[in-house]
Amino acid sequence: MINPMKIMELRSLWDKFQNAHPKFPMFLKAMSQNGIHEGTIIDITIQEPNGEKIQSNLKITAQDMELFEQLKQLSSEMQ
Repeated sequence: MINPMKIMELRSLWDKFQNAHPKFPMFLKAMSQNGIHEGTIIDITIQEPNGEKIQSNLKITAQDMELFEQLKQLSSEMQ
């Protein structure tokens, strides 16, 4: 069972994150509206202030879809 106080703390942190980075939640919303499907490739690049980049990608599997569905349900419960 999830601790309700942790959920409230997480919600507060998420609200602050959204205010600081408004384009990222819009990106997530657009992504969720289009949906993530099995076979989708997610490519992530992180660039450090010194210019160093770290990159990875993954191809979504059926098992991953189960995780995304659970996260989606948890997200809707937090709203």
